[in-house]
Parts: sequence; structure tokens; C-alpha cells
Amino acid sequence: MNLSGLDWTPAALWAAVIASGLYHGLNPGMGWPLAVSAGLMGRSPRALFGALPPLSLGHMLAMLVVLLPFSLLMAIVQWQRQIQISASLVVIAFGVFRLFERRHPRLLARIPPARLALWSFAVAIAHGAGLMLVPVYVGLCRASDLMPDAAGAGALVKSDIGMTLLVSTVHTVAMSSAGGVLAWLVYRYFGLKFVSRIWFNLETSWAVSLVLIGGISLALAVATSA
Repeated sequence: MNLSGLDWTPAALWAAVIASGLYHGLNPGMGWPLAVSAGLMGRSPRALFGALPPLSLGHMLAMLVVLLPFSLLMAIVQWQRQIQISASLVVIAFGVFRLFERRHPRLLARIPPARLALWSFAVAIAHGAGLMLVPVYVGLCRASDLMPDAAGAGALVKSDIGMTLLVSTVHTVAMSSAGGVLAWLVYRYFGLKFVSRIWFNLETSWAVSLVLIGGISLALAVATSA
């Protein structure tokens, strides 16, 4: 294995975790306009910031639901590279699927936006927000499991569950920070006209980002095995 790869691969993967969180936060489809709406209806910044925790909770739960099963799979050390490659290909395939299939599941229309946590959870699952993190998460687990003090499958599972919580937390904090700042700026300075001007269909960029994240992780998986 290329030792220099161990120096930059974890940093690149953590950068991807943070960057995807910032991207999700800035994406209006992940819910920051609902925080603006809460602030306007409550006529208080407190109402705006009060909407952010349930939105963040729903998003983080979606990350955990997708990532936790992989914390068990990653204990199979000899298959870690294959798991990362497979996860990368699944993300790329889902991104290609979203490029051609733009319709949203009907279930989303049945969830009232007032149920912020449930709405955020369902939207993140339906759009593959958690799936986007899978190959990145697997890469981070591979890097940490290469440490010589790992003691058996039980220790690896415990370590990988901890990594799941850490990745989900870092990603959600980045998402909440970006979305919260943008919601506050729109509420306090820009106004609703700004939203109408910048609102555009992000389905294409979302699908491309899935393909991009999957492609980067696939390249890293191949590079670290060289």
C-alpha cells in the first residue's frame, strides 16, 4: 500500500463528509426554507432557530439508518475494499438513476412540513443523502481498521459504530450550520424575494454530486490498494 496515501486519504474523506454536509445545508430541498417560514410565521428569530434542531435530528437519523448496517459489515476486514467499491458503484448508479427519474415518491407529499423531523428524515432517505456518505464512511473505516491494535471483530464493530456516530454528527453539524446561516440571512436581510430569485431545480446537480462522490470514493479505494 502507498504510505503517502494514508496521509491524505483520511483528510480527503473527512473533507468530503464536511463538504457534503455544507452542500446539503445550502440545498433548499433539505429544509432551510421551512426554518425561514417558521421564523416569519412566529415573527421571531427564535422560531427560526427552533426549527433547526428537528430538521437536523431527522437528517442525522437518516444518516444513521443508512450507515449503521455497514458498521457490522466492516468487521469482515478481508472484504473491506470490496465493500467500499460496491458502495461506490451503488451511489454512482443511484445518481445516474436520479438523472433520469425526477419524480419524487408520493409518500413525501403526505408528510406535513410542520412535522419537521419526520419530513427531514424522509426527504434525506428519498434523495439518497445518507447513501452519499456510505462510500466515504467505508473508506474512513478502512483507514482506521488498518491500525495494528485492532483486537478482533468485536473491537472493529465497536470502532465502526463509533465512526458511524462521528461521521453522522460531523455531517449534520455542517449541514445545520450552512442551512441555519442561509435561513437567517434570508429571514433577516434578503427576504422572500431572494428565495424566489435563487430557487431552481437542484435535481440535476444533486444527481451529479452523487456520481461525483461515488467516483471519488471508487478512485480512492483503488488507489489505496495499489
